[in-house]
Amino acid sequence: MKLNEIQDLIKFVSKSGVNEVELETKEIKIVIKAGKQAAPVLVQQAPAQIAQPQVIAAPQVVTAPVVQATTPANPATPATPAVSNDDAKYITIKSPMIGTFYRSSAPDKPPFVNVGDDIEVGKPVCIIEAMKLFNEIESEVKGKIVKVLVNDATPVEYDQPLFLVDPA
Repeated sequence: MKLNEIQDLIKFVSKSGVNEVELETKEIKIVIKAGKQAAPVLVQQAPAQIAQPQVIAAPQVVTAPVVQATTPANPATPATPAVSNDDAKYITIKSPMIGTFYRSSAPDKPPFVNVGDDIEVGKPVCIIEAMKLFNEIESEVKGKIVKVLVNDATPVEYDQPLFLVDPA
């Protein structure tokens, strides 16, 4: 199952109002649970029958969804922090997937963006690693980075705010 298929499945479940979806193939088992008590997504790989060499894939380019920062539709959702009145004028760059957030392409490399940097449409802003794939996240908005909302090398959820951008 491809990463974009998993993302589409997550979007479908979140919009459909279904409480739980379970999908199992030879390669992967995915359980998506919605609701206040349940974990958002549990991805488990089926046990491998034959040991295979580990392959590190080249970065894939994924475009991050951009959402105008306003009052959240569901303020009880813990994954999305409340937007203060000061931050309402900024655009939020959100995570397009679940994974681990990295500000740079390697530990010895400088971050893609820092607070105060000007960004253009298509400029990489971070990398999110999901299932050993390193996905380069590009900006869909032009502006200036005002705030980095996630610490380096920390897990992020789907649709979690990553950056605040002052539009230009």
